[in-house]
Amino acid sequence: MLLQAVNVHKIYNGVPLFSGIDLQIEDQDRIGLIGANGCGKSTLLRILLGELLPDHLEEGDGQIIRAAKTSVGYLAQSAALDSALTVREEMRSVFSALIEAQETMHRYEEEMQSGSMAHAGEYDRLSAWFQANGGYEIDVRIRTVLFGMGFPEEVFDRPTCSFSGGEKTRLALCKLLLESPNLLILDEPTNHLDFETITWLEDYLQGCRSALLIVSHDRYFLDKLCSSICEIENGRLTRYKGSYSAYTVQKAAAVERQEKEYALQQKEIAKLEDYVARNMARASTSKSAKSRQKQLDRMERIEKPVTHVKRAALRFSYEVEPPLDVLEVRDADISVGEGSARRTLLGHVSFEVRRGEKLGIIGANGIGKSTLLKELLNLLPHEGLIRWNKNIRTGYFDQESTNLDPDNTVLDELHDRFPAMLDGEIRSILGQVRITGEDVFKRISALSGGERARVCFALLMLENANVMLLDEPTNHLDLPMKEVLEEALDAYTGTLLFVSHDRYLLRRLATQLLELTPEGVILHPYGFEAYLEVKAKERAQAAAAMQAKQLLAAQEKKQQVASHRSKAQRSADAARRSRIRELEALIESLEEEIAQLETRLTEPEICTDYQKMQEVCAALEEARTRSEESFEELCALSDAQ
Repeated sequence: MLLQAVNVHKIYNGVPLFSGIDLQIEDQDRIGLIGANGCGKSTLLRILLGELLPDHLEEGDGQIIRAAKTSVGYLAQSAALDSALTVREEMRSVFSALIEAQETMHRYEEEMQSGSMAHAGEYDRLSAWFQANGGYEIDVRIRTVLFGMGFPEEVFDRPTCSFSGGEKTRLALCKLLLESPNLLILDEPTNHLDFETITWLEDYLQGCRSALLIVSHDRYFLDKLCSSICEIENGRLTRYKGSYSAYTVQKAAAVERQEKEYALQQKEIAKLEDYVARNMARASTSKSAKSRQKQLDRMERIEKPVTHVKRAALRFSYEVEPPLDVLEVRDADISVGEGSARRTLLGHVSFEVRRGEKLGIIGANGIGKSTLLKELLNLLPHEGLIRWNKNIRTGYFDQESTNLDPDNTVLDELHDRFPAMLDGEIRSILGQVRITGEDVFKRISALSGGERARVCFALLMLENANVMLLDEPTNHLDLPMKEVLEEALDAYTGTLLFVSHDRYLLRRLATQLLELTPEGVILHPYGFEAYLEVKAKERAQAAAAMQAKQLLAAQEKKQQVASHRSKAQRSADAARRSRIRELEALIESLEEEIAQLETRLTEPEICTDYQKMQEVCAALEEARTRSEESFEELCALSDAQ
């Protein structure tokens, strides 16, 4: 067990946010935490982390138990690095203990090189610890995570404070991944990530050993990573085994079962209560009536199933049928900025859209997806041809809701667009997106991101567009509203062009995909699942090609090394043989010299002259020494053959 919450409550202004929450997180758990906006998910995370205290209603409740071995890493929605340190320095700070150990090892190495062995034992201990904890892999790990999260090496020496807010959050996530705690708590980790980066993060988290507790509205992300789903609903937490898809099936079955069990019990209760009421006063039947009353008193009542908040009811329709060929784009550019600051992101963009198609537009952040939609609507200048056919009526959803007047109330915003409509008619359409009562008098500037999105959906329903262009329509929406929107867009028979990173939405809606890449645009005439299969094959082929290239390079290097070694070996062998011949000749010459010197020692003129005898003896000793040295060298060279 890593962490456990026991009977946790939280109350705000006298109103319970949640109560009686029990949650246990074990090693290797992969938990998705879901619930409607405002249900208390982030509050629960803060309580688990000890940043916020739970409320106590009875003795012993509200306990947060953390095992001694538990290390927790937390990424909040607004988490961001902002310091004078460079990216490289910030990431290396995670490994400060290892880096300090490495510096100590270097000092010990210098001491040992100078002859001092005082710290030899400590050096061996540090070296073993350094290697066991991945000290030699620090830079490789940093590069792997930063590259995966979309940071090229040329930004490694930039200070973190120079990045945008979204980039700082991604850097905070990089640092958290490098810390490798045994419990990772992530609050909306896929915010600010593009399609490829989310895919990389999924693969990385699948391979990491940490337990995961993830708050996310990304259903694809939850499906791929989670082995259980915890839902906070009506102040209670319920845990379901399996992925998000498994949760939806279990939840529907649980609701249906509870409704049936409740109905059966209510029927039984009514029957018993009726019997008691009719028979309690009669002497002959009062005993059995009392028995029935005791049965009622002992009965464990099933809670009435909570009536779910009425779902939004989106419906997009149109009156004018468009022609078969809806849109033609030829050699258009995607550019940002004005005048001398104008910069082209992509050139020579060409594609066509036909009636009824649902075109998903995908690509990395900053590649120009939103700009393309605005150019299609003639909201931005462009080069090339963008031609809509006749009888086309477009509707546009802006992810930032910049088309809404922040000073307007919700009611006035719709009145300004459709002045002929009565208040009752406008309230009716707003009711369909669950903006009711006094909320219609809220100013646009006071609305949350999800509320502004719902105002935009109300406007889209009124516009009766036969072609809709949507820019990240599921941003700011909770899971129930995402499902409602998907159902409405799936039922829409018009033409749809939509930019999205929501893979659930892409999988359900897209009939084809337009991918924007630095090299140009690629039209994939198939849906999202087929696109994933194609990309997987391309990655496998690229990996195989890279592996083959690396293998070929290794073989060539091996051959080169072998060739160099062969030449060097032949040269060494030739030199050795030549030296052996020289030594043999030298030894033979020295032996002759030694024999001559020994003969001279017997001559009378040498024997009688002390000085001459000393000279001959010195020459004889030198000849013998040279002969012995030459013989030893000859033996060594002969053994090496």
